[in-house]
Amino acid sequence: MRSAPQCPRCAGTIRAPSLMSSDWLCEIHGAVLPYQRPTLPSDGALRHVVASSRVPVWLPWPLPAGWLVTGATYAGDDRTGGRATVLACSGPAPFGGVGELVLVAEDLGVGLGARFAGLPGPDPGEGVATQPPGARVEAAGWPTPLWSLGEDPDLAHDRAAWVGEAGGAWLWIVAWPETADLLLHDGLSLIDLRDPAFALDLPFGALSPRLAN
Repeated sequence: MRSAPQCPRCAGTIRAPSLMSSDWLCEIHGAVLPYQRPTLPSDGALRHVVASSRVPVWLPWPLPAGWLVTGATYAGDDRTGGRATVLACSGPAPFGGVGELVLVAEDLGVGLGARFAGLPGPDPGEGVATQPPGARVEAAGWPTPLWSLGEDPDLAHDRAAWVGEAGGAWLWIVAWPETADLLLHDGLSLIDLRDPAFALDLPFGALSPRLAN
């Protein structure tokens, strides 16, 4: 059984729709989309996210050597569908230790990507795309520029956060530790798991605490 959903922006408790309001309500952020708490990583759990989603479900493919998928979930409900998705993976970091990547695709205003980036959100802010991009990935076969949020004074300093647009939605890539974002400069390619052409046998690891908290 799934735990009660949370606010996608602050992970706080939200009130379910009622006769008085058709929205999920957070005491801090008002009407929000419900962030569905993830279950243990598995093929079935990932298929549920894919089937529920209205935005891409991005997966780095091929996964970097030794990396595992460590969870996926979405923000939305049966009425809205998943209007934000998040997938986590982890493995050996470029400079030793464990690295983690969290990839978020979301519609404007959801705020899930900003939450993982450690920003107040809900969206990246006015400075995005005013400077040349700092990295590029390939998303569903398209070269996709990304802008670093490293200069944002509100950004938490234990991670690197990048943002761009792909598949008609925001694309956020957040890396722990900061140096794990070197993977973005290694020709990282992303596939959208909603594409029926991809029938993958994925390696799964333990649920990422980034998604569970």
